[in-house]
Amino acid sequence: MLNKYARAFFTRVLTPFAAFLIRRGVSPDTVTLIGTAGVVAGALVFYPMGEFFWGTVVITLFVFSDLVDGNMARQLGRSSRWGAFLDSTLDRVADGAVFAGLALWYAGGGDDLVLCAVSIFCLASGQVVSYTKARGESIGLPVAVNGLIERAERLVISLVAAGLAGLHAFGVPGIQYLLPIALWIVAVGSLITLIQRVVTVRRESAEAEAAERESGAREAGARESGVRETAEDQRTRGSETAK
Repeated sequence: MLNKYARAFFTRVLTPFAAFLIRRGVSPDTVTLIGTAGVVAGALVFYPMGEFFWGTVVITLFVFSDLVDGNMARQLGRSSRWGAFLDSTLDRVADGAVFAGLALWYAGGGDDLVLCAVSIFCLASGQVVSYTKARGESIGLPVAVNGLIERAERLVISLVAAGLAGLHAFGVPGIQYLLPIALWIVAVGSLITLIQRVVTVRRESAEAEAAERESGAREAGARESGVRETAEDQRTRGSETAK
């Protein structure tokens, strides 16, 4: 849902910065790689130490590279299959790093195995949610569904909650509980989104197969009709010859 509304806004905001990078000779692929490296570093260095505020600041600075690289590619007129593949693949790496960092914290200093398991579930379900759409599209289905919690929602909810929870280190009381609540929201929302996509793929698959059977039946009927017409024409010509 956020993808639909927020992406257009941030694309307009970041267009001048993308143009600046192009003038400096930076390639979209370089931005993608640097952005992913920054997100991974921020998540796996700061989060396992419980430094949620500064970790979120670092991640947020780099996460916008996902919009900048695409903007640069469009300005250059160089959108390619390779660029789309690299961007999508590294998005999964960045997402996994965020929840892996949280899981490491709860497995260590956070000392909460339940929240560690929830973080791991968020990591895994996010990957599977993305896979269901990609796999459905690869077999020719549109997968026309806006899930409850997609990538943008997962990142925004998790990063905002983590950043605010980090303010507990600056003396803000009780705010650390936002992160566990956010993780549960993301976990449940991701599960609902996964179910939505599976149900959608099942429905679209059944519709596509029914349409194929109907088309095949029409083609078979047309061929059969053509055979009957040919036979009738032959009988007609034979009758005229006999006359």
